[in-house]
Amino acid sequence: MSPANEVSALISAHYESLYRYAYRLSGSAADAEDLTQETFGKALARLGQLRESDRAKAWLFRILRNQYLHRVRDQKRHRVVPLDAVGDLPGRAGDAVPEIDAARLQAALNELDEAFRTPVILFYFEEFSYRDIAEQMELPIGTVMSRLARAKAHLRAALAPGEDEAPGAPGAKKVTDGMP
Repeated sequence: MSPANEVSALISAHYESLYRYAYRLSGSAADAEDLTQETFGKALARLGQLRESDRAKAWLFRILRNQYLHRVRDQKRHRVVPLDAVGDLPGRAGDAVPEIDAARLQAALNELDEAFRTPVILFYFEEFSYRDIAEQMELPIGTVMSRLARAKAHLRAALAPGEDEAPGAPGAKKVTDGMP
């Protein structure tokens, strides 16, 4: 199969999931489209690096994440506080999951540092395993699990029913630059 045909097959098989991942990372449809296109461009240029075709999805997600990280570093987007300093919050067992507005969810995801946002997206939206996330982010599995727990606690608090304003809305409390 020619490289162009291989990339075409990769696009057909993984475009939608890559676009969703890019959208959740960037919070913007235009940025998601750009990141997805750039990812497939890099994939074409580096097709020889794909040794196991059954690992193509993880390989493409890693390329996309690296593209996103380079973009964030270059643009020096808004600063967010990593949740490393936040302790684990106890969960409430047995609570029904309320309906969450997609825009409000994206705003809450945008508040997370990339180191916490990526595992949440990969685990909950793309159904990657802890092991796959750990390999992709080059982290121990325990760190992935810890980041997921902390990010989930942040999202739970940010999306709690009864909040008057969506995260990121004017007047809403947003954690930035270490200030509560």
